[in-house]
Amino acid sequence: MKRFPTLSAILASAVLWYFGTGLHPLPGLVVLAPLPVLLIAPRVAAATAFFAGFLAWWGSGLRFWSYFIDTVEQPVPVTVLLLGGTATVFGGLVAMTRALLLRGRPGFAVLALPAGWVAFEFSVSLVGQFGAWWSIAYTQFTVLPLIQLASLTGPWGITFLILLVPAAIAVLTTPEVTAAQRLRVASATAVLLLAVGAFGWWRLAVAPERDIVRVGLLALSQPPEYVPVDSPDGRDMVARAVTEIDRLADQGAKAVVLPEKAWTADESTLPMLSGPLTEVATRRNIHVVAGLILTSGATSVNAAIDYPSGVRYAKHRLIPGLEDGLEPGTGWQRVPGEPWALAVCFDLDGPDLVRENRRRGATLLLVPALDFTSDHWLHSRMAVMRGIESGVGIARAPQLGELVASDSRGHVLSSARTDITVTRSVLASIPLSSGTTVYARFGDWFGWLSIALFALTAVGSIGRRSSTAHTPSPSRQLRVADTRPRR
Repeated sequence: MKRFPTLSAILASAVLWYFGTGLHPLPGLVVLAPLPVLLIAPRVAAATAFFAGFLAWWGSGLRFWSYFIDTVEQPVPVTVLLLGGTATVFGGLVAMTRALLLRGRPGFAVLALPAGWVAFEFSVSLVGQFGAWWSIAYTQFTVLPLIQLASLTGPWGITFLILLVPAAIAVLTTPEVTAAQRLRVASATAVLLLAVGAFGWWRLAVAPERDIVRVGLLALSQPPEYVPVDSPDGRDMVARAVTEIDRLADQGAKAVVLPEKAWTADESTLPMLSGPLTEVATRRNIHVVAGLILTSGATSVNAAIDYPSGVRYAKHRLIPGLEDGLEPGTGWQRVPGEPWALAVCFDLDGPDLVRENRRRGATLLLVPALDFTSDHWLHSRMAVMRGIESGVGIARAPQLGELVASDSRGHVLSSARTDITVTRSVLASIPLSSGTTVYARFGDWFGWLSIALFALTAVGSIGRRSSTAHTPSPSRQLRVADTRPRR
């Protein structure tokens, strides 16, 4: 019977993590997910607290196994390290919270989980290959006032706030915490939540607009493999693209974006694509951005090319394993005469590339992309989050995903699911913000602050028990007394 509360806490936490995270998370659940194991942590041994946290995260994280192994074709050791590593980190933070509570340091106990997890997410984004993919900030995407915080702190501030709430509840319900300490924790948490909410509502209400551009997103039906532009299928796709571009231009589109890797070409066959797209772009006075694998000599790149200018951009951030045969790009590219920058799909999985484009004057990103069907929601909303962070509009056109046009506040202005069996398009008027954001100016300041806060909590967790530590509650003293031999 003594094990039942612990097992129940692990199961409840795992279920909440399972449905609150993932490729299609339910908003709000992730805020509650750590709470069951945090509540039992001060009441069990340190090792039990650690394994409770580890198993809760590991049990829910297994849902990603098939996605990483089968869908994005990551090696098994990498997947094991990612899932096991995150479970270990969460278990360790639960055990640290326990230690701080038992040492009478509730202030540090509130910070341990949010600061520690942000430090982990941020560090992974700096040294890992997947950027900010693993952040839990995206789980709250539909809560627009909350995610405006990204314009100040990047995704790191959202993650911090998500985990601050259950950490504060755990502290407030720990018997050893004094009334004065509870008041300080509750007051500080409430003030912070109110401030974030007020900022979010204000930013949504006051959205400066310098210009509005009408953008079409187009995904053509095509064979399942990448299509050589000089093949019959390739020529057919080009002809159908011209027809669809004309149709979107009739509706007022000033730019049209096609998916990533829609064609393959080399320098000798590229004119079969560039000729027709240059002609329609010039005739309709619009810009067309096409995605393709372009080979020059012995080097192949994942390219986005703007027509009629012909300027080329090579994808910077390549997917490990799937794109090992491609050469990463290093340059930056704007559409000539416009504050519109080019990027490709996985480039937007980390904040840095979008932030740098904003610093260079871009107010809109035109993004060919290619997703994996099951991740259509998560991957498209990552891109939209990048727009909030740096104050830019996003026009992202993936095959096997979701066409999404969004503004600098994260409003999804138009969207549609895509599949290679059908041709789909959307059209949206995207307002372009004239101002930059705090995050675009100062970068990952909150990530570094979280690392510093976590270092302080780590020191506090290994120090001696505080002299202000509260004595055990009367109920605990009674349980101790009841164990004494009776005469």
